[in-house]
Amino acid sequence: MEGSVMDERDVLIAGGGIGGLAAAIGLAGGGFSVHVLEKAPALGEIGAGIQLGPNAFHAFDFLGIGPQARAMAVFVDRLRLMDALTAEEIAGIPLDEPFRKRFGNPYAVIHRGDLHGVFLRACQAHPNIRLSVNSEVVDYEQDGSSVTAILASGGRVTGSVLIGADGLWSRIRARLVGDGAPRVSGHTTYRSVIPTEQMPEDLRWNAATLWAGPHCHIVHYPLSDWKSFNLVVTSHNDAAEAVAGVPVATDTVLAEFDHVHEKARQIIRHGVNWKAWVLCDREPVTNWVDGRVALLGDAAHPMLQYFAQGACMAMEDAVCLTHALGVGRDDPAAALEAYRSRRVLRTARVQLQSREIGRHIYHPRGAHAELRNAIMRAKSPADWYDTLAWIYGGDPLTQAAVAADPLTQAAVAADPVSPSAVAADPVSLSAVGATAGKVAHG
Repeated sequence: MEGSVMDERDVLIAGGGIGGLAAAIGLAGGGFSVHVLEKAPALGEIGAGIQLGPNAFHAFDFLGIGPQARAMAVFVDRLRLMDALTAEEIAGIPLDEPFRKRFGNPYAVIHRGDLHGVFLRACQAHPNIRLSVNSEVVDYEQDGSSVTAILASGGRVTGSVLIGADGLWSRIRARLVGDGAPRVSGHTTYRSVIPTEQMPEDLRWNAATLWAGPHCHIVHYPLSDWKSFNLVVTSHNDAAEAVAGVPVATDTVLAEFDHVHEKARQIIRHGVNWKAWVLCDREPVTNWVDGRVALLGDAAHPMLQYFAQGACMAMEDAVCLTHALGVGRDDPAAALEAYRSRRVLRTARVQLQSREIGRHIYHPRGAHAELRNAIMRAKSPADWYDTLAWIYGGDPLTQAAVAADPLTQAAVAADPVSPSAVAADPVSLSAVGATAGKVAHG
């Protein structure tokens, strides 16, 4: 790095969530000094479960934390889609050896806190990473040779590059994009985590399971070495205002699911300490970069939970950012633009399809739901692997972390924005992620 521009000052990262810490690990591993600025008084994550497709493991491996992430994960056997009105299985995708061979990595679920802990410990152990709390970045200035993060406290921190990984309500996005408040979806999600022994025994499946019903759905899967189950239930109830983590009573949750099968309702009855979030996202944008400033993760492309890819996309961003700055040390602004151009269409596709999945797969009723069932039941496992290849293969930059298997390479080599990678029918298109029965939390 001697003589390069990028080694003179820290890379500044606003936000110490999964995306921000993933970027810190990647950049530090590439020889950069990194300073993470987190607004909270302590580094941690709110929420419960995250589902991890093979593309997440491609990113873990690229970032050098694959073994640690695998040690915390629960490897489910199947993705199941259930009819919440009849309690019958609509479709399922086996996650056994053919799936792993096709995509070069497994599918798993993990507690958000456990995954954040993996990233945090790796950052704390790395000599090139400095972590600061109570350090909210509210604005920035730049002069062509450096960028200065302006903190809520009035403090100023100067670095070579500033990465806005500060989430849905990003202050850096507000300055860079200026698109106002997030879009409120009208969908309310209620979340609970219960001990495994309290989960109905006949539903303790080693699967990521989605119960889809009219204007609602229920998701559950095991966490933390089977010590607990993650429960997530969502109602399209036209909520008008964004809320996050508000406690609600079990009866309040049950009242929005009085039209579904009793087998599905009993899952809700076992939940405790329910909390509510009203789901929000934003319209895709292309302007993620301003000179030496760039957005990452939810600050760049916040998405609804229906594709289970929010955290995965942030980790892919970290991989791509690491690569771009590594090869573009002498021109940081050009490196950030290379990162943006590589990521913007893939993430826009996931943002938009996440909305469509909620409409066509999670919440349809009547003939719409019957059409969904017919399309999904007609697909074989091999058909589903072909349909999912565009997203589970990951960003092409992560291919270096994938086993050198011809089938795997064929899957990940596909252009992530090529129309040929997707079924032409719009309902089949939306079914890509939802049949997997996936919900991401965050």
